Amino acid sequence: MKSAFITGVNGQDGSYLAEFLLEKGYRVTGVVRRASTLNHLQRLEKVRGNDNFELKYGDIVDATCMHRMIREWTDSNHLDCEQFEVYNLAAQSHVQVSFELPEYTNHTNIMGVYNILNAIVALPKSVQKKVRFYQASSSEMYGLVQEVPQSETTPFYPRSPYAVSKVSGYWATVNYRESFGLFACNGILFNHESPRRGETFVTRKITRAVGAIKRGQLSCLELGNLDAKRDWGHARDYVEAMWLMLQQEKATDYVVATGKQYSVRQFVEKAFKIA
Repeated sequence: MKSAFITGVNGQDGSYLAEFLLEKGYRVTGVVRRASTLNHLQRLEKVRGNDNFELKYGDIVDATCMHRMIREWTDSNHLDCEQFEVYNLAAQSHVQVSFELPEYTNHTNIMGVYNILNAIVALPKSVQKKVRFYQASSSEMYGLVQEVPQSETTPFYPRSPYAVSKVSGYWATVNYRESFGLFACNGILFNHESPRRGETFVTRKITRAVGAIKRGQLSCLELGNLDAKRDWGHARDYVEAMWLMLQQEKATDYVVATGKQYSVRQFVEKAFKIA
């Protein structure tokens, strides 16, 4: 049996990943921060009743917490588990918010990675060699792009505190792979969307507004640059890519994208046409 440990399991990617791994027969431990809102676990409705899914409260910026949780997780599964997979999906992931909260963004997105990597390094060698680590990196790291299309060797040029923090997390993962021999991968993912995407992101802002306009609850939709282009994929496909990275013989880093760009204007036009 294989076992997975997913931080940020209540997010878009985390919830899809948990469902995907449970369907493959994994035991899954999902980690979320404690919140007082009633709906912060709504994306996990499909998995919370599964006997192979365990939900725990924790915070990646709490080093002691990460060490304890990862040690307990491996201790409880090591006798019959051939592979441990850690997926670090927890982050402050909103670009605009990162300008408003740069210190918080960097602390969460950088120290969180180090805390998890150090917790893995602290495991007994016999267990550590079974662990495979996935770090959620981002296409935002390319920022002011240095070449088109971008690849695994394209230089980074971050243009936001969020992107800067992700670049640091990327290199921390590479460093621990090379220094400690960990099986550690970066997934450099371009935009991926779904109905579970956070409502402050442009795709959900558009689709929710279109629905409200169709119902007569809203008169117009206000957006910024309609000519901005993005490579949009679906989150279900991208979580499978995360899993595939950890099934390879050798750890390395991968770019995941559709290879096609569409403008915000095209997205809006398509949404209204469908509605």
